[in-house]
Amino acid sequence: MERHGAPGTSAPASPAEPTAISPAPATSDSPQSAALVRFRSCRWQQPPENGNSEFCTHREVKPYAGTTGFDADAWCPDCQYYKLRRAPKKRDRDEYSY
Repeated sequence: MERHGAPGTSAPASPAEPTAISPAPATSDSPQSAALVRFRSCRWQQPPENGNSEFCTHREVKPYAGTTGFDADAWCPDCQYYKLRRAPKKRDRDEYSY
């Protein structure tokens, strides 16, 4: 005799019952490494232009990395030159009167 709901037994879920599905984590179509995200927010990052790829413009990095084939995973995870780009502070007119 089959008992459903008795303590200590596991009853199979019926096909009519909805199962709880945990929401999948949000992912993008182009996942980026943490190093690439850090590189793109760095003040030394040069965006791509005139057919060149993006690269680091810091004087200590550029001679080694060059302007082609820059690999953020090789340079940016522990970069000692890393600094965030900051939006300029909005200044009050009364602060700098002439």
